[in-house]
Amino acid sequence: MTVLNAAEAAALAAVDEAAVARTLLELLAVPSVTGSAAESELQHVLARHLQRLDLDTDLWSMDLRELRADPGYPGAEVPRDEAWGLVGSTRDDGDDGPALVLQGHVDVVPPGDRARWEGDPFVPRVIGDTVQGRGACDMKAGLAAILAAMVAIRAAGVRLRGRVAAHFVVSEEDGGLGAFGTLRRGHTADACIIAEPTGGALMTANAGALTFRIEVPGQATHGSTRYAGVSALDAYLPLHQALARLEAARNANPHPLMASYPVPYPLSVGTVRSGDWASSVPDLLVAEGRLGVRLDEDPADARNELENCIARACATDPWLRAHPAAVTWPGGQFASGRMPDGHPLAALVGRAHADITGGTPPGEQGAPYGSDLRLYAAHGVPTLQYGPGEVRWAHGPQEQVRLADVLTVTRTLILATLRTVGTK
Repeated sequence: MTVLNAAEAAALAAVDEAAVARTLLELLAVPSVTGSAAESELQHVLARHLQRLDLDTDLWSMDLRELRADPGYPGAEVPRDEAWGLVGSTRDDGDDGPALVLQGHVDVVPPGDRARWEGDPFVPRVIGDTVQGRGACDMKAGLAAILAAMVAIRAAGVRLRGRVAAHFVVSEEDGGLGAFGTLRRGHTADACIIAEPTGGALMTANAGALTFRIEVPGQATHGSTRYAGVSALDAYLPLHQALARLEAARNANPHPLMASYPVPYPLSVGTVRSGDWASSVPDLLVAEGRLGVRLDEDPADARNELENCIARACATDPWLRAHPAAVTWPGGQFASGRMPDGHPLAALVGRAHADITGGTPPGEQGAPYGSDLRLYAAHGVPTLQYGPGEVRWAHGPQEQVRLADVLTVTRTLILATLRTVGTK
């Protein structure tokens, strides 16, 4: 274990465990579903937290029209009338050290079937050391850990050589507009830690994910004379089989950071809609899904592979040869991203985690889902993910996180911050 210096010991001693729990419950009580008014509400709640820390707080309404017109716009999957950016930075310390960002997203996915929840998904439940609620691990536990780390550093009176900033962003779940707008506003740094749920691992890379839509034509007729028509559902089936073959081919030789996953780059169809009357042969099927993007792969190349796959499948079918399916790319478009090989941030965060837990530094791996990591990495900011919770609980009923994990991450972020930016 690394011997702690006076500043590190003081900041760790300043962690208020009860306050960390209260903050998490406060954040969970705001139903900040992506694109909703509550998403903006939570940004203002968090702004008040940052202002109480006497941080240089930038809370602004993003110009959606301008961001959507930007060639790098990351896409979106829900309608949105407004988006608020929020950054809180230390301002009373010197600029003779590195700048570090601690980042987290405030938006959550909808709760789904509420009957699957034990109670209201936006009324957090505490069961022993576990907190349940929508967004518990993805990623309000991470937000609470970031706030608690900054509170402890300020409470201990630690003077920093460099700067630390909290970036709280909207719209991560549907594309990354919040991080995109924050970086476009000029908020950047020398390194970034995103407190996404990683279960104690260091995620130094993300695969990408592209939302696709396939429209398959049919020929409508009365159900009693189905032989006179062509069911769009039947026409889609060979395309679905072709997509399965494409997934297998794209996962044949994964990057070492992704090799531990059974399917590193999943290709899945999430929705299928066809027909508007039970006694009619459907003349249109619309399938939507997500295509995993390999590490370091140009998203345009991934799109071309899927489009060519569908074109080849259509060419072998008598109906689809004359009436080919159409592929479009709506919604979120996540490129892959990763930290440069050998960057010291991974070893530094891993050592901090080991010092807090008394164990060994966690290993590096990639994540099979898209996140804001790729936006910071593309902006030249070396970035990794490290945060409380297990991603298997995210987006499901009874989403949960252990308070012990939140506290471990809080303390690790304190050490990682102080060792990155330096102290006076």
